[in-house]
Amino acid sequence: MNDQSSQAISPTILITSCPGSYRLKRRVSQAVLYLLLILGALVMIIPFAWMISTSLKTDQYVLTIPPQLIPNPATLDSYLRLFELYPIGRMLFNSLFVAGLTTLGQLVTCSMAAYAFARLKFRGHNLVFLFYLATMMVPFQVTITPLFILMRIFGWINTYQGLILPGVFSAFGTFMLRQAFLTIPVEYEEAAYMDGASPLTIFLRIILPLSKPALATLTVFAFMGSWNAFLWPLFIVREQTLMTLPVGLATLQGRWLTEWNLVMAGTVITVLPMLLLYLFAQKYIVQGFVMSGLKG
Repeated sequence: MNDQSSQAISPTILITSCPGSYRLKRRVSQAVLYLLLILGALVMIIPFAWMISTSLKTDQYVLTIPPQLIPNPATLDSYLRLFELYPIGRMLFNSLFVAGLTTLGQLVTCSMAAYAFARLKFRGHNLVFLFYLATMMVPFQVTITPLFILMRIFGWINTYQGLILPGVFSAFGTFMLRQAFLTIPVEYEEAAYMDGASPLTIFLRIILPLSKPALATLTVFAFMGSWNAFLWPLFIVREQTLMTLPVGLATLQGRWLTEWNLVMAGTVITVLPMLLLYLFAQKYIVQGFVMSGLKG
């Protein structure tokens, strides 16, 4: 018995007897962790820094050897020329309009479908949900042709409807919100039912307010997906007045010559709204992952 007790407390005795060694190991491990985080941050930041640097260079300094990270001289001529040569303002409006309405549509449809799958117990609801999730395994490239034919039948080629409506439904968004709704105690809804609340009232007054982190996370993902979409806008839009920024920027790359300072200036304009949205909603993203049970 005494031998077992001494063996059980021996790690504690070792730690308390050598506090300096324990603190040293802890500081070394923290220093290594911080060093790895700094290296990872540099790997992520350098491409953005190079993008901004190139957008501020003149034509003759873009491909100089050795390359210059800090442009000398720095100029905004690339941005001014970009707005003069291309309808960047119209493309920016199109991207904001399409991404905003697509995100709003996903929030409405995904939240309603997720609430139905999480709370309404109808016959075969688990099987229907599995079939719905199975659509995530079908690549978009497979469905783009029948979807384009459907848009042509509706007469939605070169229209905002054709750009927006196919993107307002998301199996991933429904799955994520369903997982978040399942973490909300059913007792809240039962108490509301006893007070005479309808299912719509419970959905609007209880479920949605308690799921703000998950909704904010879906907002960022949906906006990012629509904002960066290239293949579908390229198929559905032919007129320059309806082009979004990714499609418009693709026209900056010529067959024989590409002005990379103009391309990088357009890329900076494209990245800024997404960066601002992430900075605004970053405090909700981790909570949204926790509520939905997703892991990175």
